[in-house]
Amino acid sequence: MSSNAKPMRVHILDKEYLIACPDDEREALFASAEFLTGKMKEIRDSGKIVGADRIAVMAALNMAHELLGQKNVKDDYQHQISQRIRALQEKIDVALNQGNQLEL
Repeated sequence: MSSNAKPMRVHILDKEYLIACPDDEREALFASAEFLTGKMKEIRDSGKIVGADRIAVMAALNMAHELLGQKNVKDDYQHQISQRIRALQEKIDVALNQGNQLEL
């Protein structure tokens, strides 16, 4: 954590936490705390999980699962784009080679 980090209070599921945070990251921290609170309330309100610690762990697992799912989608997309670029490069090479043969 950088030396310009100042303590700030955030509320997560009805509890207050004091967290050191640089000024330029305050809004992101508040947004993260709100997002986490929303996820934890969803789990708490389902009535299946009891206890703040268990709710926090389930929320973390759900968010990690979502994050990894998005990473996999991104990786698949990047792979498809790479394949398309390679195919276009091959077409360009073929076209250039045919053009060079016509010049001979």
